[in-house]
Amino acid sequence: MTDPSGTAAVVRALEAERLFAVDLEADAMHAFRARLCFLQIGTDADIWLLDTLAQGVEPSAVATLFGDPLRTKVFHAAQGDLQFLAEVGVRVRGLFDTHRAATLLGWPKVGLADLVSERLGVTLDKAHQQSDFSLRPLPPQMRKYIADDVRYLTELGRLVSAAVVAADIVEEVQLDCERLTDEAVARPAVATFGLKIPRTLPAADQAFQSAAGARLHALRLAWAEAADVPMGRMLSNAAIQELVTKPPADRRALSRTPGVRGQVVREHGDELLALLVELRAAANRGELAVPATPVRDPGRRRREDALKAFRGVKATERKVTPSVVLPNPLIEQLAAAPPPDLEALARVPYLGEKRAHLYGEAVLRVLAEA
Repeated sequence: MTDPSGTAAVVRALEAERLFAVDLEADAMHAFRARLCFLQIGTDADIWLLDTLAQGVEPSAVATLFGDPLRTKVFHAAQGDLQFLAEVGVRVRGLFDTHRAATLLGWPKVGLADLVSERLGVTLDKAHQQSDFSLRPLPPQMRKYIADDVRYLTELGRLVSAAVVAADIVEEVQLDCERLTDEAVARPAVATFGLKIPRTLPAADQAFQSAAGARLHALRLAWAEAADVPMGRMLSNAAIQELVTKPPADRRALSRTPGVRGQVVREHGDELLALLVELRAAANRGELAVPATPVRDPGRRRREDALKAFRGVKATERKVTPSVVLPNPLIEQLAAAPPPDLEALARVPYLGEKRAHLYGEAVLRVLAEA
């Protein structure tokens, strides 16, 4: 659909549906700040491709339908898609994420192509995963590719949902899907970057690596924005780590640094090398701040370890995955701020009535004894 009237027709058609499939395509592999390029919606009978780059085609037209918790929206690996939608004012309720559900079920392969192949006997062509979906007109083979992402998703959603019911993990999957939708406020403006700096290094080396990593990250963002390419096309995280760990002495050494592209050496090599020399000298003179050592709560770490051991035992007893018992975000939250009693535990977001009933008293004992 490339016009507002077509989008309105899609909305009218979906009003009769209680379950439909959703996927998005963006140009994340080809632009500095990715744009939403297509919104695909599928039912058992129809597939619509909404061209969100076309004049007047607004994703917000589906906001009411997507926000209705009584209509099931089947996504696969929804986290990034939910952020794109939230950014344009579309919040999803009634999410069923087949990727998250299959993960909690403990299925060995949870990719969409794997699930469709193994569960439905259909082979999906994934040749266009890294294609530029901002191309207009979109080539026919790419249109088929993005349509296939929702073509089998309603059927797969029902199959996975039935497996969730059979495994008695309905509430746990629902809570995980609620968490995904609640956390998807918007995409981060720019990606953050954190270096792994060994605390055993001399103070000057720690100061150099910290400052150089921050400056190189800022530089790659500026270069990438100017060229309108993803920042990783300028310098990958691994390349920055390598540059600050083993600073090259000249352009030849720079060109041999893993992950540093020839184009970066040609266009920015002198600037990059000069920066490293400048920061190394400043670190040696004691002019750069040594990164602060994180304050670690040994009690929190003990509580996390104890909860993980507890969930492992209970998962074995129930024959479920450990995340069904206590997912990592819950463990982190409980270890950071242990609730004093069952009433407080029951109020912990995304714990749920079932977990509180099955494990509440035991969880409080584990936290108290850790």
